[in-house]
Amino acid sequence: MAELSIRPMLEPDLLAYKALRDSMLAAHPEAFTSDAETESQRDLASYRSRLTSNTTLFTLVALDGGRLIGALTCEREPRRKVQHIAHLVGMMVGDSHRGRGIGRALLADTLERLHATPGLAQVTLSVTATNQTAVGLYESQGFERYGRLPDAIRLPDGRRLDKLLMLRRLQD
Repeated sequence: MAELSIRPMLEPDLLAYKALRDSMLAAHPEAFTSDAETESQRDLASYRSRLTSNTTLFTLVALDGGRLIGALTCEREPRRKVQHIAHLVGMMVGDSHRGRGIGRALLADTLERLHATPGLAQVTLSVTATNQTAVGLYESQGFERYGRLPDAIRLPDGRRLDKLLMLRRLQD
């Protein structure tokens, strides 16, 4: 790995972000609720909302020598009564860079930013129940299971997968 850096995603990153996302959806259909075929048709401009919007707090990207190799998006509830809750979505690290701590680094940076965000009290995520590597990562960073959604994903090959619902408190 040349030099790992993590920073917020910028407009010039969108093409590389879409390419990484499309490849991850195709290679790991069990890990995502979005499907590769539909998402590959998405216009590049549709990802601009992942930069910042009224619901997206940020998308962080991991770069190896300037090459985008990972990403994680954090969204916040826009409704006043639930604005204390953020959600992590779309965690991904390219296959060629797995097992090098990049997901952990993305998650740590995200949690640091969330702790510094006024008014946030907790962050949630869902993860495919059979993805023990991801579940272990989230648990190691203080996430706890609070539920399970059976039959959350139905794959074209007939597999039906559950999602674990996880939560980490940021403050009381």
